Amino acid sequence: MAIFGTRPEGIKMAPVVKELMSREDVECIFLNTAQHREMLDQVLELFEIKPDFDLNLMKDRQTPIELTSKMLVEITKVLEETNPDLVLVHGDTATTFAGAFAAFQRQIPVGHVEAGLRTEDIYSPFPEEANRQLVGRITTHHFAATETNREALLRENIRPENIYVVGNSVIDALLQVTSKVFAFEEPLKSIMESGKRTILMTTHRRENLAQLKGVYSAINRILVEHEDVQIVFPVHKNPAVRDEIAKHLNLNERTHLVEPLDYEVFAHLMKEAYLIFTDSGGIQEEAPALGKPVLVARNNTERPEGVEAGTLKLCGTDESVVYKELKELLTNPAAYEKMSGAKNPYGDGTTSEKIADIIMKKIREEKSARETVYS
Repeated sequence: MAIFGTRPEGIKMAPVVKELMSREDVECIFLNTAQHREMLDQVLELFEIKPDFDLNLMKDRQTPIELTSKMLVEITKVLEETNPDLVLVHGDTATTFAGAFAAFQRQIPVGHVEAGLRTEDIYSPFPEEANRQLVGRITTHHFAATETNREALLRENIRPENIYVVGNSVIDALLQVTSKVFAFEEPLKSIMESGKRTILMTTHRRENLAQLKGVYSAINRILVEHEDVQIVFPVHKNPAVRDEIAKHLNLNERTHLVEPLDYEVFAHLMKEAYLIFTDSGGIQEEAPALGKPVLVARNNTERPEGVEAGTLKLCGTDESVVYKELKELLTNPAAYEKMSGAKNPYGDGTTSEKIADIIMKKIREEKSARETVYS
């Protein structure tokens, strides 16, 4: 059983689920918590996946505790009904924690996709770092994207034979989507055909809210100084994020605020952008696969291999630092080429196949062991 419920999980798990569903010797059940409703539905439609169980738990302004408690109860009911051999979760969301913990309570093995991401600060990012560490303690099969992730798990005394370095399935999804012919609709069509260099921007981290003034002030300065630059900014639905934008970001004809976008549209925006400025986690892995430099509006990252490879650069939220790093990439071709040409350390598009192969091998081994004991 694959359990996920947010848009990022859907993007990264869709290729894995489709690969498992294509195997004749496994039945793959998909449970959707609908922690994100509309945004995840768009992803499922794009990848042509339908849930076997839809908990429809998204409600306006519910607290994380309310959401998690509902998930635990409802996921447990489905597990009691279906009794899967393995529960597969992804990443670090409330759905991830609830799915893994519900499976643990029924002594069902857990497979954790994108295991081993660590900042070592349980409050950054919050609550994702705590979720991923907690899930790591009750996971049986750890599907790590990189050697760095594997080493983090080994430091936590995870058995090496239970860790598999497979790359990140988000690259599978990204390459599948961006390989297709695509045309933007208005207003993005006119925006992307303007001839201006596009900074694709996202900010939504809860822990960054109080510091966004510095980020937006730096953007204001860049737009004043560079008339050939425009911002495309899909704005998170969180009212607190929108309040900060309204207070601190100067709007003009080159500041394009748009509603959250379908994954297909966003993927092609990444492909066409000049550079990307974000505090998102997944984008740090995706954009380098398309040869795009990424400036990260955070002081630390659970993806240090991207920094080491040169595809990412941490710039925090201080106005002077953000301005300096943006200015460097806009005015220094050598610096831009160095980042855009760096090798992406997060995978080659075959992660889903590797995960499915490992799962099938483990299930066959466990079945054989049970039959041996019985005989």
